[in-house]
Amino acid sequence: MADINKIQELKDQAYQMRQMIARLARKVDIHIGGDLSMTDMMTAIYMYKMRKDPQNVKWPGRDRFLLSKGHGAGCLYVAMAMAGYDDLDEIYETYGKFGSRYGAHPCKVQNPALEMSSGSLGHGLALGAGMALAGKLKKEDHYVFVMLGDAECAEGSVWEAALSASNFKLGNLVAFVDRNKMSLSAPTEDSPNGMKMEPFADKWRAFGWNVKVIDGHNMEEIVEALDNLPAEDSDVPTVIIGNTIKGKGIDFIENLAQWHNGTFDDEQLEAALKSLEKTR
Repeated sequence: MADINKIQELKDQAYQMRQMIARLARKVDIHIGGDLSMTDMMTAIYMYKMRKDPQNVKWPGRDRFLLSKGHGAGCLYVAMAMAGYDDLDEIYETYGKFGSRYGAHPCKVQNPALEMSSGSLGHGLALGAGMALAGKLKKEDHYVFVMLGDAECAEGSVWEAALSASNFKLGNLVAFVDRNKMSLSAPTEDSPNGMKMEPFADKWRAFGWNVKVIDGHNMEEIVEALDNLPAEDSDVPTVIIGNTIKGKGIDFIENLAQWHNGTFDDEQLEAALKSLEKTR
């Protein structure tokens, strides 16, 4: 278990990541609500748990990370920059531009440090299961981490992949779900056009997964969940369901569907940074 100093360091890094995401939103339209809801979990994955070598992005012993909710690219790029993969200034200047390594959705053709291209929802867990199965067959000892959105879990392909992972005993597969309870336009549990998720944890258990439900903004709980993952050669895949708040940390956008994506003007950026300062 990480000591109190490491936990505080991770909290500080999550705060810095949110500042960077807010500044990115001043320059370009990003999916800021979902970026901010998964920031704490992304911080712990990239800055604490994941085995990686930013100087050798295809190192065979690396853990794999797949962003299934590809619209969260802003948070992913900032996390990668903080972990030493990328240059933050380049992200700020080129995000979303034609030919950039930092598209509005991740593209591994443009950015070879990525494990998959994503954007169309519902594919990440299936790809992760395939990578995890390949790792098992090769007797490799790495994890495959997949970040899903909760509304994304209305896709049938997610549950096909979940059933497959259990069937093939992929204990090296770890799914995170950013459970902010918001879809693009409405709460997941109240939308007349959406699919209700609850009882969400029980669904994963019924599909044969090891389930951990945590506060996705509590760094101690996130780190504890990562510290207590089954070994890579175990037989049961794990899902960590992080209960989160869309737009976390910026008070005037929290839990508002209209801030699924957007940009800040100068006044809004100043207000956002002041709101984040209050969370320290």
